Amino acid sequence: MAQRTAIIIGAGPAGLTAAYELLDKTDIRPIVYEMSGDIGGISKTVNYKGNRIDIGGHRFFSKSDGVMDWWRSILPLQGAPARDDALLGRDVPLLETPGAPDPEETDRVMLVRRRISRIFFLRRFFDYPVSLNLNTLRNLGLVRIAKIAWSYAKIRLFPIKNERSLEDFFINRFGSELYRTFFRDYTEKVWGVPCDQIPAEWGAQRVKGLSATKALLHAVTRLTRRDASVAQKDVETSLIEWFMYPKFGPGQMWEEVARAIEARGGQVLLHRRVVGLRTDGGRVVAVEVRNERTGEIEEVKGDYVLSSMPVRDLVWGLGDSAPQEVREVAEGLRYRDFKVVGILLQRLSIVNQTKIPTVNGLVPDNWIYIQERDARMGRLQILNNWSPYLVIDPDTVWVGAEYFCNEGDELWDMPDAQFAQLAIGELADMGIVEKEDVLDSVVARMPKAYPAYFGTYDRFEVVQRFTDKFDNLFLIGRNGMHRYNNMDHSMLTAMMAVENIAAGVRSKENIWAVNVEQEYHETK
Repeated sequence: MAQRTAIIIGAGPAGLTAAYELLDKTDIRPIVYEMSGDIGGISKTVNYKGNRIDIGGHRFFSKSDGVMDWWRSILPLQGAPARDDALLGRDVPLLETPGAPDPEETDRVMLVRRRISRIFFLRRFFDYPVSLNLNTLRNLGLVRIAKIAWSYAKIRLFPIKNERSLEDFFINRFGSELYRTFFRDYTEKVWGVPCDQIPAEWGAQRVKGLSATKALLHAVTRLTRRDASVAQKDVETSLIEWFMYPKFGPGQMWEEVARAIEARGGQVLLHRRVVGLRTDGGRVVAVEVRNERTGEIEEVKGDYVLSSMPVRDLVWGLGDSAPQEVREVAEGLRYRDFKVVGILLQRLSIVNQTKIPTVNGLVPDNWIYIQERDARMGRLQILNNWSPYLVIDPDTVWVGAEYFCNEGDELWDMPDAQFAQLAIGELADMGIVEKEDVLDSVVARMPKAYPAYFGTYDRFEVVQRFTDKFDNLFLIGRNGMHRYNNMDHSMLTAMMAVENIAAGVRSKENIWAVNVEQEYHETK
Protein backbone atom coordinates (compact mmCIF):
# COMPACT_ATOMS: atom_id res chain seq x y z
CA MET A 1 0.00 0.00 0.00
CA ALA A 2 1.36 3.41 -1.00
CA GLN A 3 2.49 5.76 1.73
CA ARG A 4 -0.17 8.38 2.47
CA THR A 5 0.99 11.98 2.81
CA ALA A 6 -0.40 15.05 4.56
CA ILE A 7 0.64 18.50 3.38
CA ILE A 8 0.68 20.93 6.28
CA ILE A 9 0.87 24.65 5.54
CA GLY A 10 2.58 26.62 8.31
CA ALA A 11 5.10 25.69 11.02
CA GLY A 12 3.28 27.42 13.87
CA PRO A 13 1.66 25.68 16.87
CA ALA A 14 -1.27 24.33 14.84
CA GLY A 15 0.77 23.00 11.94
CA LEU A 16 3.47 21.39 14.06
CA THR A 17 0.91 19.90 16.46
CA ALA A 18 -0.91 18.39 13.49
CA ALA A 19 2.31 16.86 12.10
CA TYR A 20 3.29 15.46 15.51
CA GLU A 21 -0.17 13.98 16.09
CA LEU A 22 -0.33 12.41 12.61
CA LEU A 23 2.91 10.58 13.32
CA ASP A 24 1.57 9.49 16.70
CA LYS A 25 -1.91 8.38 15.68
CA THR A 26 -1.76 7.42 11.98
CA ASP A 27 0.52 5.97 9.31
CA ILE A 28 0.38 9.25 7.36
CA ARG A 29 3.69 11.05 6.69
CA PRO A 30 3.47 14.84 7.23
CA ILE A 31 5.35 17.43 5.18
CA VAL A 32 5.27 20.89 6.77
CA TYR A 33 5.85 23.91 4.54
CA GLU A 34 6.77 27.21 6.23
CA MET A 35 7.19 30.35 4.13
CA SER A 36 9.58 32.02 6.60
CA GLY A 37 12.89 30.82 7.96
CA ASP A 38 11.52 30.55 11.50
CA ILE A 39 9.85 27.82 13.51
CA GLY A 40 6.81 28.67 15.64
CA GLY A 41 4.89 31.32 13.68
CA ILE A 42 3.68 34.01 16.07
CA SER A 43 4.98 31.76 18.87
CA LYS A 44 8.58 31.99 17.68
CA THR A 45 11.37 33.45 19.79
CA VAL A 46 13.81 35.96 18.29
CA ASN A 47 17.42 35.56 19.40
CA TYR A 48 19.35 38.85 19.31
CA LYS A 49 22.94 38.55 20.49
CA GLY A 50 21.86 35.87 22.94
CA ASN A 51 18.99 37.93 24.37
CA ARG A 52 15.65 36.40 23.38
CA ILE A 53 12.34 38.11 22.57
CA ASP A 54 8.96 36.41 22.84
CA ILE A 55 6.83 37.79 19.98
CA GLY A 56 3.64 38.76 21.78
CA GLY A 57 4.09 36.99 25.10
CA HIS A 58 2.89 33.37 25.37
CA ARG A 59 1.73 31.92 28.65
CA PHE A 60 1.64 28.14 28.51
CA PHE A 61 -1.64 27.54 30.31
CA SER A 62 -4.78 25.70 29.30
CA LYS A 63 -7.94 24.34 30.87
CA SER A 64 -7.39 21.33 28.60
CA ASP A 65 -5.55 18.56 30.45
CA GLY A 66 -4.57 17.08 27.11
CA VAL A 67 -2.77 20.23 26.00
CA MET A 68 -1.04 20.69 29.37
CA ASP A 69 0.18 17.08 29.30
CA TRP A 70 1.27 17.45 25.64
CA TRP A 71 3.47 20.45 26.46
CA ARG A 72 5.02 18.68 29.45
CA SER A 73 5.75 15.61 27.32
CA ILE A 74 7.94 17.79 25.09
CA LEU A 75 9.56 19.90 27.82
CA PRO A 76 9.32 18.35 31.31
CA LEU A 77 8.39 20.54 34.24
CA GLN A 78 11.19 21.87 36.42
CA GLY A 79 12.12 19.98 39.58
CA ALA A 80 14.39 22.67 41.03
CA PRO A 81 14.15 26.48 41.25
CA ALA A 82 15.10 28.74 38.34
CA ARG A 83 17.99 31.15 38.77
CA ASP A 84 15.96 34.08 40.09
CA ASP A 85 13.71 31.95 42.30
CA ALA A 86 16.73 30.31 43.93
CA LEU A 87 18.44 33.66 44.48
CA LEU A 88 15.36 35.13 46.18
CA GLY A 89 14.13 32.00 47.92
CA ARG A 90 10.76 32.24 46.16
CA ASP A 91 8.40 29.28 46.38
CA VAL A 92 7.08 27.95 43.06
CA PRO A 93 5.21 24.72 42.23
CA LEU A 94 7.86 22.12 41.33
CA LEU A 95 7.68 18.60 39.93
CA GLU A 96 8.58 16.46 42.93
CA THR A 97 9.72 13.33 41.14
CA PRO A 98 13.23 11.85 40.94
CA GLY A 99 15.11 13.07 37.88
CA ALA A 100 12.92 16.15 37.27
CA PRO A 101 15.11 18.66 35.42
CA ASP A 102 17.03 21.46 37.08
CA PRO A 103 16.94 24.60 34.86
CA GLU A 104 20.41 25.51 36.09
CA GLU A 105 21.73 22.20 34.77
CA THR A 106 19.71 21.50 31.61
CA ASP A 107 17.98 23.49 28.84
CA ARG A 108 15.12 21.09 28.02
CA VAL A 109 12.86 22.25 30.80
CA MET A 110 9.54 24.00 31.35
CA LEU A 111 9.56 26.66 34.05
CA VAL A 112 6.67 27.60 36.31
CA ARG A 113 6.30 31.39 36.46
CA ARG A 114 4.19 33.74 38.54
CA ARG A 115 1.66 35.66 36.45
CA ILE A 116 1.79 39.37 37.22
CA SER A 117 0.44 41.97 34.83
CA ARG A 118 -0.56 45.52 35.61
CA ILE A 119 -1.95 48.56 33.84
CA PHE A 120 0.10 51.75 33.55
CA PHE A 121 -2.31 54.70 33.47
CA LEU A 122 -2.06 58.26 34.76
CA ARG A 123 1.64 57.39 35.36
CA ARG A 124 0.51 54.93 38.05
CA PHE A 125 0.08 51.17 38.31
CA PHE A 126 -3.34 49.52 38.44
CA ASP A 127 -4.19 45.84 38.83
CA TYR A 128 -4.92 43.87 35.68
CA PRO A 129 -7.73 43.00 35.32
CA VAL A 130 -8.97 46.13 37.08
CA SER A 131 -10.16 45.42 40.63
CA LEU A 132 -11.81 47.89 42.97
CA ASN A 133 -9.20 47.68 45.75
CA LEU A 134 -7.55 50.39 47.84
CA ASN A 135 -4.82 50.99 45.26
CA THR A 136 -7.40 51.60 42.54
CA LEU A 137 -9.45 53.87 44.78
CA ARG A 138 -6.35 55.89 45.67
CA ASN A 139 -5.17 56.19 42.06
CA LEU A 140 -8.51 57.17 40.55
CA GLY A 141 -9.86 59.43 43.28
CA LEU A 142 -13.28 59.52 44.91
CA VAL A 143 -15.10 61.43 42.15
CA ARG A 144 -14.12 59.03 39.37
CA ILE A 145 -14.76 56.00 41.61
CA ALA A 146 -18.25 57.30 42.41
CA LYS A 147 -18.98 57.64 38.68
CA ILE A 148 -17.70 54.10 38.05
CA ALA A 149 -19.83 52.65 40.86
CA TRP A 150 -22.94 54.50 39.71
CA SER A 151 -22.58 53.52 36.05
CA TYR A 152 -21.96 49.87 37.00
CA ALA A 153 -25.01 49.76 39.26
CA LYS A 154 -27.07 51.37 36.51
CA ILE A 155 -26.04 48.86 33.84
CA ARG A 156 -26.75 45.93 36.18
CA LEU A 157 -30.30 47.23 36.56
CA PHE A 158 -30.77 48.27 32.94
CA PRO A 159 -28.43 46.22 30.71
CA ILE A 160 -28.17 46.70 26.98
CA LYS A 161 -30.48 43.97 25.71
CA ASN A 162 -29.07 43.55 22.22
CA GLU A 163 -25.27 43.74 22.20
CA ARG A 164 -24.43 44.94 18.71
CA SER A 165 -20.84 46.06 19.25
CA LEU A 166 -17.81 45.50 21.43
CA GLU A 167 -18.68 48.77 23.13
CA ASP A 168 -22.05 47.31 24.19
CA PHE A 169 -20.31 44.15 25.36
CA PHE A 170 -17.86 46.02 27.61
CA ILE A 171 -20.47 48.41 29.01
CA ASN A 172 -22.74 45.51 29.98
CA ARG A 173 -19.94 43.91 31.99
CA PHE A 174 -18.12 46.92 33.44
CA GLY A 175 -20.38 49.96 33.17
CA SER A 176 -19.90 52.97 30.89
CA GLU A 177 -17.47 54.89 33.12
CA LEU A 178 -15.06 51.98 33.68
CA TYR A 179 -15.31 51.18 29.97
CA ARG A 180 -14.32 54.73 29.00
CA THR A 181 -11.52 54.78 31.57
CA PHE A 182 -9.79 51.45 30.90
CA PHE A 183 -11.18 49.75 27.79
CA ARG A 184 -12.18 52.18 25.04
CA ASP A 185 -8.89 53.89 24.18
CA TYR A 186 -6.70 50.84 24.71
CA THR A 187 -8.89 48.61 22.52
CA GLU A 188 -8.82 51.22 19.75
CA LYS A 189 -5.03 51.32 20.09
CA VAL A 190 -4.90 47.55 19.64
CA TRP A 191 -7.33 47.27 16.72
CA GLY A 192 -7.10 50.67 15.05
CA VAL A 193 -10.88 51.14 14.92
CA PRO A 194 -13.43 52.37 17.52
CA CYS A 195 -15.14 49.81 19.74
CA ASP A 196 -18.55 50.64 18.31
CA GLN A 197 -17.31 49.38 14.92
CA ILE A 198 -16.16 45.99 16.25
CA PRO A 199 -18.80 43.25 16.62
CA ALA A 200 -19.61 42.02 20.11
CA GLU A 201 -18.35 38.59 19.03
CA TRP A 202 -14.77 39.74 19.69
CA GLY A 203 -15.64 40.11 23.37
CA ALA A 204 -17.33 36.73 23.39
CA GLN A 205 -14.19 35.26 21.83
CA ARG A 206 -11.61 36.79 24.17
CA VAL A 207 -13.18 37.99 27.43
CA LYS A 208 -16.26 35.82 27.93
CA GLY A 209 -16.63 34.94 31.61
CA LEU A 210 -14.76 37.92 33.02
CA SER A 211 -16.73 40.80 34.54
CA ALA A 212 -16.27 43.49 37.16
CA THR A 213 -18.05 41.25 39.68
CA LYS A 214 -15.76 38.27 39.04
CA ALA A 215 -12.64 40.43 39.18
CA LEU A 216 -13.74 41.87 42.53
CA LEU A 217 -14.63 38.46 43.97
CA HIS A 218 -11.25 37.12 42.85
CA ALA A 219 -9.46 39.99 44.59
CA VAL A 220 -11.31 39.20 47.83
CA THR A 221 -10.70 35.44 47.48
CA ARG A 222 -6.95 35.98 47.06
CA LEU A 223 -6.82 37.46 50.56
CA THR A 224 -7.84 34.16 52.11
CA ARG A 225 -6.88 31.44 49.60
CA ARG A 226 -4.32 30.78 46.91
CA ASP A 227 -4.34 28.02 44.31
CA ALA A 228 -0.73 26.86 44.47
CA SER A 229 -1.08 24.37 41.62
CA VAL A 230 -0.35 24.97 37.94
CA ALA A 231 -3.76 23.56 36.94
CA GLN A 232 -5.90 26.28 38.63
CA LYS A 233 -9.06 24.58 37.45
CA ASP A 234 -11.48 26.83 39.29
CA VAL A 235 -9.88 30.12 38.26
CA GLU A 236 -11.07 32.31 35.37
CA THR A 237 -8.26 32.15 32.82
CA SER A 238 -7.75 35.92 32.87
CA LEU A 239 -7.09 35.62 36.62
CA ILE A 240 -4.60 32.75 36.74
CA GLU A 241 -1.60 33.18 39.04
CA TRP A 242 0.83 30.62 37.54
CA PHE A 243 1.76 29.58 34.04
CA MET A 244 4.35 27.33 32.43
CA TYR A 245 7.05 28.75 30.18
CA PRO A 246 9.96 27.16 28.26
CA LYS A 247 13.39 28.13 29.57
CA PHE A 248 14.28 29.93 26.32
CA GLY A 249 10.83 31.15 25.32
CA PRO A 250 7.97 29.65 23.26
CA GLY A 251 10.11 29.14 20.18
CA GLN A 252 12.06 26.51 22.11
CA MET A 253 8.92 24.38 22.42
CA TRP A 254 8.23 24.42 18.69
CA GLU A 255 11.86 23.90 17.72
CA GLU A 256 11.82 20.77 19.91
CA VAL A 257 8.58 19.59 18.26
CA ALA A 258 10.03 20.18 14.78
CA ARG A 259 13.10 18.10 15.67
CA ALA A 260 10.85 15.31 16.97
CA ILE A 261 8.81 15.35 13.74
CA GLU A 262 11.91 14.99 11.57
CA ALA A 263 13.36 12.30 13.83
CA ARG A 264 10.20 10.25 13.31
CA GLY A 265 10.18 10.54 9.52
CA GLY A 266 8.25 13.75 8.87
CA GLN A 267 9.63 16.82 7.11
CA VAL A 268 9.70 20.49 8.09
CA LEU A 269 10.77 22.63 5.12
CA LEU A 270 11.47 26.34 5.61
CA HIS A 271 11.42 29.16 3.04
CA ARG A 272 8.62 27.34 1.19
CA ARG A 273 5.50 29.32 0.30
CA VAL A 274 2.35 27.55 -0.87
CA VAL A 275 1.16 29.65 -3.83
CA GLY A 276 -1.56 27.46 -5.28
CA LEU A 277 -3.86 24.54 -4.57
CA ARG A 278 -5.12 22.19 -7.31
CA THR A 279 -8.53 20.62 -6.79
CA ASP A 280 -10.38 17.75 -8.42
CA GLY A 281 -14.03 17.43 -7.52
CA GLY A 282 -14.40 17.64 -3.75
CA ARG A 283 -10.71 17.20 -2.92
CA VAL A 284 -7.47 19.15 -2.91
CA VAL A 285 -5.09 16.88 -4.78
CA ALA A 286 -1.89 18.94 -4.88
CA VAL A 287 -0.27 22.19 -3.84
CA GLU A 288 2.18 24.42 -5.65
CA VAL A 289 5.16 25.31 -3.47
CA ARG A 290 7.64 28.07 -4.26
CA ASN A 291 11.16 27.93 -2.87
CA GLU A 292 11.61 31.48 -1.57
CA ARG A 293 15.38 31.25 -1.98
CA THR A 294 15.54 29.95 -5.56
CA GLY A 295 12.15 31.02 -6.92
CA GLU A 296 11.50 27.49 -8.22
CA ILE A 297 7.94 26.16 -8.03
CA GLU A 298 7.09 22.49 -7.64
CA GLU A 299 3.78 20.66 -7.47
CA VAL A 300 3.41 18.34 -4.49
CA LYS A 301 0.64 15.75 -4.31
CA GLY A 302 -0.91 14.80 -1.01
CA ASP A 303 -3.80 12.83 0.47
CA TYR A 304 -4.67 15.51 3.04
CA VAL A 305 -4.07 19.25 3.37
CA LEU A 306 -4.10 20.97 6.77
CA SER A 307 -3.81 24.74 6.42
CA SER A 308 -2.89 27.33 9.02
CA MET A 309 -2.06 29.94 6.35
CA PRO A 310 -4.19 33.12 6.32
CA VAL A 311 -7.63 32.40 4.89
CA ARG A 312 -7.24 35.26 2.43
CA ASP A 313 -4.13 33.59 0.95
CA LEU A 314 -5.69 30.13 0.96
CA VAL A 315 -8.72 31.25 -1.05
CA TRP A 316 -6.48 33.19 -3.43
CA GLY A 317 -4.46 29.99 -3.94
CA LEU A 318 -7.62 28.07 -4.82
CA GLY A 319 -8.07 30.39 -7.79
CA ASP A 320 -11.13 29.95 -10.01
CA SER A 321 -12.30 26.92 -8.05
CA ALA A 322 -13.52 29.40 -5.42
CA PRO A 323 -16.77 31.21 -6.36
CA GLN A 324 -16.73 34.99 -6.72
CA GLU A 325 -18.57 35.57 -3.43
CA VAL A 326 -16.06 33.43 -1.53
CA ARG A 327 -13.16 35.37 -3.05
CA GLU A 328 -14.81 38.69 -2.15
CA VAL A 329 -15.32 37.70 1.49
CA ALA A 330 -11.78 36.33 1.80
CA GLU A 331 -10.28 39.47 0.25
CA GLY A 332 -12.22 41.64 2.72
CA LEU A 333 -10.88 39.89 5.83
CA ARG A 334 -8.73 42.17 7.93
CA TYR A 335 -5.71 41.65 10.16
CA ARG A 336 -3.78 43.63 12.75
CA ASP A 337 -0.02 43.47 12.51
CA PHE A 338 2.56 43.64 15.25
CA LYS A 339 5.99 45.14 15.91
CA VAL A 340 8.15 44.85 19.00
CA VAL A 341 11.29 46.71 20.02
CA GLY A 342 13.69 44.77 22.19
CA ILE A 343 15.54 47.25 24.41
CA LEU A 344 18.48 46.32 26.61
CA LEU A 345 18.89 48.61 29.62
CA GLN A 346 21.17 49.12 32.57
CA ARG A 347 18.06 49.65 34.69
CA LEU A 348 14.46 50.87 34.72
CA SER A 349 13.52 54.21 36.25
CA ILE A 350 10.43 52.69 37.85
CA VAL A 351 11.15 50.51 40.87
CA ASN A 352 9.44 47.63 42.61
CA GLN A 353 7.01 49.05 45.17
CA THR A 354 5.11 45.78 45.61
CA LYS A 355 5.62 43.16 48.32
CA ILE A 356 6.87 40.67 45.71
CA PRO A 357 10.65 40.22 45.95
CA THR A 358 12.59 40.62 42.69
CA VAL A 359 16.20 40.64 41.55
CA ASN A 360 17.76 44.11 41.71
CA GLY A 361 14.41 45.66 42.68
CA LEU A 362 12.99 45.11 39.17
CA VAL A 363 9.23 45.59 38.83
CA PRO A 364 7.65 42.09 39.04
CA ASP A 365 5.43 42.30 35.94
CA ASN A 366 5.46 39.98 32.94
CA TRP A 367 3.45 42.52 30.97
CA ILE A 368 2.62 46.16 31.58
CA TYR A 369 -0.43 47.36 29.64
CA ILE A 370 0.26 50.93 28.52
CA GLN A 371 -3.08 52.73 28.79
CA GLU A 372 -1.59 56.23 28.53
CA ARG A 373 -3.35 58.15 25.78
CA ASP A 374 -0.21 60.09 24.79
CA ALA A 375 1.69 56.86 23.96
CA ARG A 376 1.22 54.69 20.88
CA MET A 377 2.84 51.75 22.65
CA GLY A 378 0.38 49.00 23.61
CA ARG A 379 2.27 46.80 26.07
CA LEU A 380 5.68 46.43 27.64
CA GLN A 381 7.15 42.99 28.33
CA ILE A 382 9.69 42.69 31.14
CA LEU A 383 11.44 39.72 29.60
CA ASN A 384 13.59 38.98 32.69
CA ASN A 385 10.36 38.04 34.46
CA TRP A 386 9.13 35.64 31.79
CA SER A 387 12.34 33.66 32.16
CA PRO A 388 15.65 34.78 33.67
CA TYR A 389 17.34 32.83 30.88
CA LEU A 390 16.02 35.15 28.14
CA VAL A 391 18.68 37.71 29.09
CA ILE A 392 22.41 36.95 29.11
CA ASP A 393 23.46 39.39 31.82
CA PRO A 394 21.10 39.17 34.83
CA ASP A 395 22.22 42.62 35.95
CA THR A 396 20.69 44.19 32.83
CA VAL A 397 16.99 44.66 32.02
CA TRP A 398 15.62 43.30 28.75
CA VAL A 399 12.21 44.64 27.69
CA GLY A 400 9.95 44.34 24.67
CA ALA A 401 7.94 47.42 23.68
CA GLU A 402 4.92 46.25 21.67
CA TYR A 403 3.02 48.17 18.99
CA PHE A 404 -0.06 47.28 16.96
CA CYS A 405 -0.21 48.52 13.37
CA ASN A 406 -1.24 47.66 9.82
CA GLU A 407 1.08 46.59 7.04
CA GLY A 408 1.83 49.68 4.96
CA ASP A 409 0.93 52.28 7.59
CA GLU A 410 3.30 54.79 9.19
CA LEU A 411 4.37 52.56 12.07
CA TRP A 412 4.87 49.47 9.93
CA ASP A 413 6.98 51.29 7.31
CA MET A 414 9.05 53.30 9.80
CA PRO A 415 12.79 52.46 9.54
CA ASP A 416 14.00 50.26 12.39
CA ALA A 417 16.36 52.84 13.89
CA GLN A 418 13.62 55.49 13.92
CA PHE A 419 11.09 53.03 15.32
CA ALA A 420 13.43 52.04 18.15
CA GLN A 421 13.91 55.71 19.02
CA LEU A 422 10.11 56.18 19.06
CA ALA A 423 9.77 53.38 21.64
CA ILE A 424 12.67 54.63 23.75
CA GLY A 425 11.29 58.18 23.64
CA GLU A 426 7.82 57.10 24.75
CA LEU A 427 9.23 55.07 27.63
CA ALA A 428 11.33 58.06 28.69
CA ASP A 429 8.35 60.43 28.47
CA MET A 430 6.35 58.11 30.73
CA GLY A 431 9.19 58.00 33.26
CA ILE A 432 9.79 54.28 32.79
CA VAL A 433 13.38 54.56 31.48
CA GLU A 434 16.18 57.10 31.09
CA LYS A 435 17.59 57.32 27.59
CA GLU A 436 21.17 57.19 28.86
CA ASP A 437 20.46 53.73 30.35
CA VAL A 438 19.78 52.18 26.90
CA LEU A 439 22.52 49.72 25.89
CA ASP A 440 21.10 48.23 22.67
CA SER A 441 17.89 47.69 20.72
CA VAL A 442 16.39 45.62 17.91
CA VAL A 443 13.08 45.61 16.01
CA ALA A 444 11.04 42.53 15.05
CA ARG A 445 7.88 42.35 12.92
CA MET A 446 4.98 39.89 12.78
CA PRO A 447 2.48 40.41 9.92
CA LYS A 448 -1.09 39.17 10.31
CA ALA A 449 -0.61 38.59 14.02
CA TYR A 450 -4.27 39.18 14.91
CA PRO A 451 -7.23 38.18 12.72
CA ALA A 452 -9.79 41.00 13.00
CA TYR A 453 -13.52 40.70 13.67
CA PHE A 454 -14.50 43.45 11.28
CA GLY A 455 -14.17 43.93 7.52
CA THR A 456 -16.10 41.05 5.93
CA TYR A 457 -15.88 38.80 8.99
CA ASP A 458 -19.66 38.94 9.50
CA ARG A 459 -19.92 36.94 6.24
CA PHE A 460 -17.15 34.47 7.08
CA GLU A 461 -19.57 31.53 7.03
CA VAL A 462 -19.55 31.86 3.21
CA VAL A 463 -15.86 30.91 3.23
CA GLN A 464 -16.33 28.26 5.91
CA ARG A 465 -19.12 26.48 4.02
CA PHE A 466 -17.05 26.47 0.84
CA THR A 467 -13.81 25.13 2.34
CA ASP A 468 -15.66 22.52 4.40
CA LYS A 469 -16.89 20.94 1.15
CA PHE A 470 -13.39 19.65 0.42
CA ASP A 471 -13.24 16.28 2.18
CA ASN A 472 -9.47 16.33 2.71
CA LEU A 473 -8.94 20.05 3.47
CA PHE A 474 -8.79 21.07 7.14
CA LEU A 475 -8.49 24.67 8.31
CA ILE A 476 -6.67 24.88 11.64
CA GLY A 477 -5.07 27.47 13.91
CA ARG A 478 -5.46 31.21 14.39
CA ASN A 479 -4.97 32.48 10.84
CA GLY A 480 -6.12 29.24 9.28
CA MET A 481 -9.58 29.73 10.78
CA HIS A 482 -9.44 33.54 11.08
CA ARG A 483 -10.11 33.28 14.80
CA TYR A 484 -8.36 35.15 17.57
CA ASN A 485 -7.38 31.90 19.28
CA ASN A 486 -4.86 31.36 22.02
CA MET A 487 -2.04 28.89 21.39
CA ASP A 488 -3.82 26.02 23.16
CA HIS A 489 -6.98 26.55 21.10
CA SER A 490 -4.93 26.48 17.91
CA MET A 491 -3.39 23.20 19.04
CA LEU A 492 -6.80 21.74 19.86
CA THR A 493 -8.08 22.48 16.35
CA ALA A 494 -5.08 20.55 14.96
CA MET A 495 -5.63 17.65 17.36
CA MET A 496 -9.29 17.40 16.38
CA ALA A 497 -8.45 17.53 12.67
CA VAL A 498 -6.08 14.58 13.13
CA GLU A 499 -8.71 12.68 15.13
CA ASN A 500 -11.18 13.22 12.29
CA ILE A 501 -8.66 11.96 9.74
CA ALA A 502 -7.85 8.89 11.83
CA ALA A 503 -11.54 8.10 12.32
CA GLY A 504 -12.61 8.91 8.76
CA VAL A 505 -14.94 11.68 9.97
CA ARG A 506 -15.87 14.08 7.15
CA SER A 507 -17.61 16.76 9.22
CA LYS A 508 -15.50 19.71 10.43
CA GLU A 509 -18.02 20.86 13.07
CA ASN A 510 -15.96 19.76 16.06
CA ILE A 511 -12.96 21.73 14.77
CA TRP A 512 -14.98 24.93 14.41
CA ALA A 513 -16.47 24.35 17.87
CA VAL A 514 -13.08 24.81 19.59
CA ASN A 515 -12.92 28.03 21.63
CA VAL A 516 -16.68 28.27 21.92
CA GLU A 517 -16.84 26.87 25.45
CA GLN A 518 -16.86 29.38 28.31
CA GLU A 519 -14.02 27.83 30.29
CA TYR A 520 -11.29 28.12 27.67
CA HIS A 521 -10.79 31.87 27.41
CA GLU A 522 -8.04 34.30 28.28
CA THR A 523 -7.67 37.99 27.58
CA LYS A 524 -4.20 39.18 26.65
